[in-house]
Amino acid sequence: MPPRPPVVSTFLANALDPRRRVPLSRQLYDELRAALGDGRLAAGTRLPSTRDLAGVLGLSRNTVLAAYEQLAAEGWVTGRVGAGTRVAAAPASVPQPVPRPAPAAVKGARLSARGRMLARTSVSASPMKGADRAFRPGVPALDHFPFDDWRRRVAAFWSRPRAEQLGYGEPGGLAPLREAIAAHARAARAVRCDASQVLVVSGSQQGLDLAARLLLDDGDPVWMEDPGYVGARAAFQASGGRVVPVPVDGEGLVVEAGVRLAPRARLAYVTPSHQYPAGVVLSRERRTALLAWARRAGAWILEDDYDSEYRHVGWPLESLQGLDGGERVIYVGTFSKTMFPGLRLGYVIAPRALAAAFGNARALLDRQPPAAEQAALASFLEDGAYARHLRRMRTLYAARRAALLDAVARDVPAARLELRPAETGMHLLGLLPPGVDDRAVSARALAMGVEAPALSRYALRRPRRGGLVLGYAGYDERALRRGATMLARALAGEDGSATTRKEPT
Repeated sequence: MPPRPPVVSTFLANALDPRRRVPLSRQLYDELRAALGDGRLAAGTRLPSTRDLAGVLGLSRNTVLAAYEQLAAEGWVTGRVGAGTRVAAAPASVPQPVPRPAPAAVKGARLSARGRMLARTSVSASPMKGADRAFRPGVPALDHFPFDDWRRRVAAFWSRPRAEQLGYGEPGGLAPLREAIAAHARAARAVRCDASQVLVVSGSQQGLDLAARLLLDDGDPVWMEDPGYVGARAAFQASGGRVVPVPVDGEGLVVEAGVRLAPRARLAYVTPSHQYPAGVVLSRERRTALLAWARRAGAWILEDDYDSEYRHVGWPLESLQGLDGGERVIYVGTFSKTMFPGLRLGYVIAPRALAAAFGNARALLDRQPPAAEQAALASFLEDGAYARHLRRMRTLYAARRAALLDAVARDVPAARLELRPAETGMHLLGLLPPGVDDRAVSARALAMGVEAPALSRYALRRPRRGGLVLGYAGYDERALRRGATMLARALAGEDGSATTRKEPT
């Protein structure tokens, strides 16, 4: 007869969920810790061995061992591994923990409806844990950034800071930086603006959040590229907007579909210069149609220009905001992709009618961005160092894009992954054969140390063909070659055959 399951497993069997983002060892610790607090595990109770409990719950022994070791470190259990582990008696001076309420009570009592939405809304299709590794999208070449130059600029600020720079400044950002951003946007992206329309924010995500807060009431429809950037979708949902998925084809956002689905939408979100993640460019005809709709409907367009500086053929494309003249388009840019994500500086260029409102909202959230980084960035832009850095990165990224194409062509059969061409940006989209489950492939690749987010994670409606988003900018040729080798294994599957899924009905 099989051994009798340890009694502790009776309340653990249905409590652990491998689909949650919380590690299983932490889930196990939380459940045992709660049982200690509410009396289900009394002092002196002997816990099952790590081997027995792992076998009953279907976990690795290391997972159970990690939970036991944490409980022992906090004094909740005593004993040695292999010699028996028992629940310790609580010292008289230490109050017993309050029993944990039922999950439903926690959800209803502790968070508002919007708070619950925020708690469960993801801002990325990538795991975003640990060190950067191929092919995590959006990672710049940090090994080629001029950090010595940057350090000198930050040090120069702190060597002679002015009193007005150390106090409460303008919520919109330091004047020299706003002037420099306006000048760069006019020259590089044909944006029509002056410094009074520029708002310095803590990365483009804050810019998207501000726009959503200012322009959306509960239930207001928002056009969202589908597939599209998860962080934008999360910002609209968190502000109560009703996200309307609008399909994307070879010419970008299908404006006709948006008009049909939500003709009176309040806001439309687009990445016209390099659609994320598909990589296509919004055609001139679609741009004209989108602007015409916005004027008719009294709607706003949110242009996320996240990486158009890196165009590998010809010059960067004219911004949608420049074509519009700045009347209905809110332009959002970031330095996370062109410099480094830890800088946490981006900008919004608002229509004149909205500039003051954006400034007031910025003050309400976190008052102002850090002064030292703003001053350093202003000088970086003003003396041409930023433009020189961009030119170097365009050359480097073009070479790394070519290296990725070569590595995939060498290691991955064309029938298993079709890389879509893209003349701009830091990533490529690879389409899988019909019927192949992109999430399963992505999970296998991640287990091998390669990040290749599934296209379906960016979509509200499951795409007809799955795909993988492959970032290349932040990885040298060796890392790209190794990533392609691992990706080929993930595409083949452990048994040498691709993983399939049912076609959507």
